[in-house]
Amino acid sequence: MAANALNPSVKEAAKAKASAESAIDHAERSFTEAADAARARITDAATKAEKAIHEGIDTLRAQSRAYTDNAGQYIDEAQKYVVERVKERPVTATLAGLGVGVLIGLLLSSTARNNH
Repeated sequence: MAANALNPSVKEAAKAKASAESAIDHAERSFTEAADAARARITDAATKAEKAIHEGIDTLRAQSRAYTDNAGQYIDEAQKYVVERVKERPVTATLAGLGVGVLIGLLLSSTARNNH
């Protein structure tokens, strides 16, 4: 009679074990699915971030080219202006250059004396 009394308990234990194994399998599948979804989202976000960075760099390059072109144009215009003024008045330009050189020399020599 003891064997018959344990028989329902053994069946219940087997059912509980089967339910636990089923729950573990379900949890593993859920975790795997969640990890795969997270991996896909992270990959998608990284791709979007990379695209945005590349677009930003391209925009920056285009803007810097425009600034460089403008700066080159202004330098060319300034050079032409200086050349024209020197051709118009070569003696005045020479004296002005000499004066600027003397001033820079005086400033540098006074700075050198003050530092020593």
